[in-house]
Amino acid sequence: MTEKYDHVKNSASAFSEKLKNLKAKLHVDFPWYPYDTFGNFWIIEPIITEKTDFLFYPKKKYADIGAADGDLSFFLESLGNDCDIYDNAPTNMNGLHGANRLKEALNSSVNIIECDLDSQFDVEQKYDLIFFFGILYHLKNPFFVLEKLSSVSSYMFLSTRIARHFRADAKNVSHVPAAYLVAPYELNNDPSNFWIFSDAGLKRIIDRTGWDVIGYRTVGDTVDSNPYDDDRDERAFALLKSRRFGQRG
Repeated sequence: MTEKYDHVKNSASAFSEKLKNLKAKLHVDFPWYPYDTFGNFWIIEPIITEKTDFLFYPKKKYADIGAADGDLSFFLESLGNDCDIYDNAPTNMNGLHGANRLKEALNSSVNIIECDLDSQFDVEQKYDLIFFFGILYHLKNPFFVLEKLSSVSSYMFLSTRIARHFRADAKNVSHVPAAYLVAPYELNNDPSNFWIFSDAGLKRIIDRTGWDVIGYRTVGDTVDSNPYDDDRDERAFALLKSRRFGQRG
């Protein structure tokens, strides 16, 4: 039974519609983040168990890192949780104007903390759970970031793009603990992309930075994924438990 998680998941659609209507009414001079944040609740559902359902009890302390417009944090706050957003305005698609505008419109208490994960950032708070969706392959220094976060949160949801082949004509490297450094415009014509891990490579860096995998699945092209073809996109979703929580980061 995952009663608490089911409640959160089933509440997400109504809040998503509320935000959609709110954004339509607000007069802004910037683009809203165009992708569906709440769809992640259905993707991670298979890796939630009765033993981890407690992560969705109210009054949790959550962090949403790389939060786009902050939709997830505002939703979790509406369910009785304390939420912090961490993002970097220069790389956020609208300079965090979206998150700040929603915070104002919702009269929210969510904290919006600007930080650059690729610098020597610090996290002063401790968290029950971090949401870290779609950020890892945008980082220059993923080892540093994962290790830092393992000291400030008991659990973390992570998603990132992975690849089974580093070239279309290359062998399957899923079992090799490796990573591929993409060229500036190789992946989605986006120079903010850096490291694409193999399946084994992702699990290795997770382990080496102080985390245990307690739930894991991949979606997308799970046969011929590679770092550069849009139609060969594979994503890993993992629920991690820290072995270093509370230690000095």
